[in-house]
Amino acid sequence: MSAKNFSFIIVAGGKGSRLGAKKQFMDLGGKVLWQWSADEAAKLKEISEIILVIPKDFDAEKISWNSSIPFKIVHGGDTRSESVLNGLNAAECDYVLIHDAARPFADKNLFSALMNAADEFTGVIPVLPVSDALKKIDLSADGHGDEKNISIVDRDKLFITQTPQSFPRKKLIEAVKKNLNAKDEAESWLDSGHKLTSVEGQRLNFKITWQEDMTIAKSLINQQKITRTGIGYDVHQLVPERKLILGGILIKDSPLGLLGHSDADLLTHAVMDAILGAAGLEDIGNIFPASDEKFKNADSIKLLQEVLSLVNSQGWSVEFVDAVVEAQVPRLNKYREEIKNNLAKFFEVNIKFKSAENLDDAGRGLSMTCWACATLTKEI
Repeated sequence: MSAKNFSFIIVAGGKGSRLGAKKQFMDLGGKVLWQWSADEAAKLKEISEIILVIPKDFDAEKISWNSSIPFKIVHGGDTRSESVLNGLNAAECDYVLIHDAARPFADKNLFSALMNAADEFTGVIPVLPVSDALKKIDLSADGHGDEKNISIVDRDKLFITQTPQSFPRKKLIEAVKKNLNAKDEAESWLDSGHKLTSVEGQRLNFKITWQEDMTIAKSLINQQKITRTGIGYDVHQLVPERKLILGGILIKDSPLGLLGHSDADLLTHAVMDAILGAAGLEDIGNIFPASDEKFKNADSIKLLQEVLSLVNSQGWSVEFVDAVVEAQVPRLNKYREEIKNNLAKFFEVNIKFKSAENLDDAGRGLSMTCWACATLTKEI
């Protein structure tokens, strides 16, 4: 691995006119488009800072990104080259990686290959061979092709160029100043007579330009997630002189409550076990044991928040929870929306209440039972 230190410059200064919006600030899988490459770059110790170049008329106060790596925001210019130059002038490292914000799927392996191949005299670009048949078309004045002016182009020595592109910073500054109309930094670099080499690019590192590209990107995000389902179960005895709490809501008109070491909120308990099960973790009996006095009369909603923090720390997100509470008494359906809304502060949820039909202990009003099912996802 290279010992050189790099500034990672994300160029997000374009207008995004083909998508009808500033595409670099569009949402993709819960993250702004440019954040995908920023998060990936932040994983590498060779990258000492990340610089985001935004449109010159964009409010920097709208930008937020949480990372331990130094992060700067600078405004761009009227052209790509001017925007890149502003980013280069704000950078502090000897080497830079220049990346398009609209390429969210470039990964750290590509970044490392580019950094390893760079030196003080050489620029490095990722390339891929052209796989499609190519034609050159001379368009008429109205913009339509004329079949008489279609010719074959030999693709054997043609490659598409991607980003990020790696260069020694000071030399690149001088090169860009000489050619402010270049389509990419490699063009400016070559025009200045510098040495350029290449590494193999990545097929998934495509640029989001058209609406169809965004559709493909969203599809890829969905395919890059693990989905798991967990089940939870709990049962508690109904007794006098105990509060009845379900989903964090006090059932005020119940003469009976649930017996337990904590507040005995069996709905929240079953939900927690379903979430923990989907994440492959121990149940609440092991995490919050009844033998521990600190959990005596504990608020189960606070315990739920601890469970959510635990599964979130392992990369899991709760997508949906469904639960069924079985009880003969009291009648609970009138509390459904209040209970559902209280749990919906944390995740999307559905709650159902069923009569025990006078069967078993629940049917005789001696206990209540709850089953829950939770769906979690995790990015690969």
